[in-house]
Amino acid sequence: MEDILTTQMEIVIENKPITQDELDREQAILPLKNMLFFPGIPTPINVGRSKSLKLIQEIHKKDGIVGVFCQKDVNENDPGFADLYPVGVVARVINFMKDDAENTTVLLMGINRIHLDVITAQEPYLKGKFSFLSDVFPAKSDKEYKEQLKSIKDSTLRMLSGKMGLPDFVLDSLRKSKDSEYLINLAFSTVDATPEQKQEVIATDEVKERLNKLLSLIDHDIQLLDIKASIRKKTQVDIDQQQREYFLQQEMKNIQEALGGNIHDIEIKDIKEKAAKLNFTPEQRKVFENELQKLERLHPHSPDYSTQMTYIQNIISLPWSSYTKDNFNLTRAKKVLDKDHFGLEKVKERIIEHLAVLKLKGDMKSPIICLYGPPGVGKTSLGKSVAEALSRKYVRMSLGGLHDEAEIRGHRRTYIGAMPGRIIQSIQKAGSSNPVIILDEIDKVGQDYKGDPGAALLEVLDPEQNFAFHDNYLDIDFDLSKVLFIATANALNTVSQPLLDRMELIDVSGYIMEEKVEIAQRHLIPGQLEIHGIPKGQFDISKKALEVLIESYTRESGVRELNKKIAKIMRKIARAIAEGIDYPKKLDVKHIYDYLGAIEYSKDKYQGNDYAGVVTGLAWTAAGGEILFVETSLSKGKGAKLTLTGNLGDVMKESAVLALEYIKAHAERLNIPEDVFEKWNVHVHVPEGAIPKDGPSAGITMTTSLVSAFTQRKVKPNLAMTGEMTLRGKVLPVGGIKEKILAAKRAGIKDIILSRENKRHIDEINALYLKGLNFHYVDDIHEALDIALLKEKVKNPLEIK
Repeated sequence: MEDILTTQMEIVIENKPITQDELDREQAILPLKNMLFFPGIPTPINVGRSKSLKLIQEIHKKDGIVGVFCQKDVNENDPGFADLYPVGVVARVINFMKDDAENTTVLLMGINRIHLDVITAQEPYLKGKFSFLSDVFPAKSDKEYKEQLKSIKDSTLRMLSGKMGLPDFVLDSLRKSKDSEYLINLAFSTVDATPEQKQEVIATDEVKERLNKLLSLIDHDIQLLDIKASIRKKTQVDIDQQQREYFLQQEMKNIQEALGGNIHDIEIKDIKEKAAKLNFTPEQRKVFENELQKLERLHPHSPDYSTQMTYIQNIISLPWSSYTKDNFNLTRAKKVLDKDHFGLEKVKERIIEHLAVLKLKGDMKSPIICLYGPPGVGKTSLGKSVAEALSRKYVRMSLGGLHDEAEIRGHRRTYIGAMPGRIIQSIQKAGSSNPVIILDEIDKVGQDYKGDPGAALLEVLDPEQNFAFHDNYLDIDFDLSKVLFIATANALNTVSQPLLDRMELIDVSGYIMEEKVEIAQRHLIPGQLEIHGIPKGQFDISKKALEVLIESYTRESGVRELNKKIAKIMRKIARAIAEGIDYPKKLDVKHIYDYLGAIEYSKDKYQGNDYAGVVTGLAWTAAGGEILFVETSLSKGKGAKLTLTGNLGDVMKESAVLALEYIKAHAERLNIPEDVFEKWNVHVHVPEGAIPKDGPSAGITMTTSLVSAFTQRKVKPNLAMTGEMTLRGKVLPVGGIKEKILAAKRAGIKDIILSRENKRHIDEINALYLKGLNFHYVDDIHEALDIALLKEKVKNPLEIK
């Protein structure tokens, strides 16, 4: 820009005006690509086309006059009349200098605006005729025009200072200049705009309108310059901040080295020392060393450094082939198991067997045990006792509600926030490779679009596979074969069959009254006394009170609800002690109402045999066994109508339909007139309709109820039954036998009818549970009917005929 200004001052004498006569003659035309300029500004132009070079050489020898026009299409190398914008500038060639064989720089001085009238020749270069264009100036008194000129001057100076970085003295010189026309031309030459935008400005005759258009272009250019300046400033700030951080880091590094070494080096050294103590296999050590080398190559401030460091820390925190020593004292193990849990003989026996084999063989794969049964029977707490008996570490892992496979196998390291799965985390927590891990609530594992955690557990719980368990995050095989997994479940119907096949299933059924009393006296009461801060010997609960508590205030197979009731009593006792109020040192039956309020549950009792068609059945629920009553009522009608009520499921409804069809088919053998089915409607109801009921085990109960109703014979007193019946009358075995027997015993039942195949289940039950019960094993429904129905009819029998 300084050169342009200097040149302008030096050649002002050369800026000779052009007469109309000169313009009327045929003149040379110089087409330009992407370039326009205003009169009054010397402008260097690079000329490369052969025609243009020839033109410059010839006219420089003559008068140096040339018409300069911008062409519309930059790709057109030989433009014609239609290819040029009609308004341009007539100029004189001031000087030219050859750069190389192909390019020449020409200095032109614009004289006036012109209009291209006609092109007269194409060879050897473009020639044509022009006409002058006059500027239409406003009146000298026009204030708006004066303000326009001021705005143009200010904006131009601002644009030039931001664009070219001119020295202050040059800007001061321009600021003091009163040649507004020169400033306008200078602004037009330097503003960044497209040829179309500039052509629109130069073609405008009205000076005020031209200035408005030019001012718009300058303002747009200034805005772009401001944005660029802002970006540069931000970049400079970022660079300054980075430099500051760099110097601080260097200072910190120097301080660390003065104190004993670089933190990064210290961490790596610490990791290597810990890794040297781990029992890696050759393959595992090779993987670890490769990963450690990656960490060493990373800069501590790299984003990947913390991710890699976390991964390495997870590896060295695992107890690779590090085992706790098992205690092979079988007597001690049995004592520990008996001390913490009353009953559960099968589980204790299985643990002692495992310990015995370990003692003899020295090494074996741990069994996968699944304890299933109703809530509150001690399945979860048993795991802690097993760990203590074996002198192993104990970890509990809750699976309830788990629905993401990555929770078991871990997330791949490519994910942000990736971590090992719950299995590896449990091993880290235990600190040994052979802990006891409780997989709690395995029946409540869910599945969704994230995968099936139950399927991921197949590898964990398979002794043939888990010696090389693969966690996605760890990406190194880990040996789980020495881990003793104990799974717990309330029901098995939600657990997949492949998973069940991998586990030893042990039924942990409910407790009878005597067992609950014993558990309360040995464990629950002492535990609650300690929790509530009541000194031992200051309070106790009598055995009779415990029996009432169990029968009238709880209804469960386990002892969880019983423990809550005892805790409620203890809170009231603790308050009485704290306030200095008298309280019973031993809670008896007469005190229970004062501490627990009214009775919550009425005992399921046998209701007698005064009515025909009422038979006692046995049912299994998640809370244990219960008795239920099947009632059949007959009413005169058109017959062939069976009504079923009591919130029965589909299977139970089918049992009722099957029973009625069987009776119809064998009516003669059962001494039932065949035509009664056409005269009497049948209604079967199972009380407590708010509770859903389903299953096939009420088959023989419904059949007995229907036969009793049709024959009006009494049912044997204190009798209950359970079993599925086929259409041929065969009695099939059912499950939940122990729970059902406990329910029968609570209700005062004396005789129980079962399928003969259920005898094997009875033989496995402790004789204590069976005391006072008589079992009748049958293969056929007629055997069951002979036992269940008396010859005697009920009082006031219906006349069924």
